[in-house]
Amino acid sequence: MIKKERAKHIAEILDFYFPDPDIPLEHTDPYTLLIAVLLSAQCTDKRVNLVTPHLYAKARTPEEMVKLSIEEIEQIIRTCGLSKAKSKAIWNLSEQLLSKHHGKVPQNFEDLEALPGVGHKTASVVMVQAFNKPAFPVDTHIHRCAQRWGLSDGSSVKKTEADLKKLFPKSRWNKLHLQIIYFARTYCPAMGHKADKCPICSSI
Repeated sequence: MIKKERAKHIAEILDFYFPDPDIPLEHTDPYTLLIAVLLSAQCTDKRVNLVTPHLYAKARTPEEMVKLSIEEIEQIIRTCGLSKAKSKAIWNLSEQLLSKHHGKVPQNFEDLEALPGVGHKTASVVMVQAFNKPAFPVDTHIHRCAQRWGLSDGSSVKKTEADLKKLFPKSRWNKLHLQIIYFARTYCPAMGHKADKCPICSSI
């Protein structure tokens, strides 16, 4: 099975198991999504969804966030891990949104990635889920499965993203990245993986 055929086969399986995947991080607008994605670094979506309601009860806009101290933010988000760095990034990016972007989350990669604490993956998630612009965020699940399924060589996240973008039509990127995440968590985990039980690994 050549790589293009394998990609098509995998997409069909993903459509069968996860035809309409939900966005896992709860949010109400681009700003609350941006904060949730930032908090999700080295933290589960479930934990983030438990923490963000407490944070948004105090501040759900950049204007409200900068009125809190970094220490106050840190206390609220401490169970997400890396709370010291994340609280500084949340306060600083909120201040930058106010000073440079009229309090609005920018809709382009250059400006998003210039925000404190926002890397390419975070920017990609915001572009996809907040603005419905084509991007292919690659997290650890997608990076692992792309290599495991023979779609990329696993040499780097950047290479995985480029390979997946070549293999799948742009119209599929936004949905596909969520499908792979959900599939990976359910059927193709990093630990305790049984290839013969995985609907994809057992069929390619």
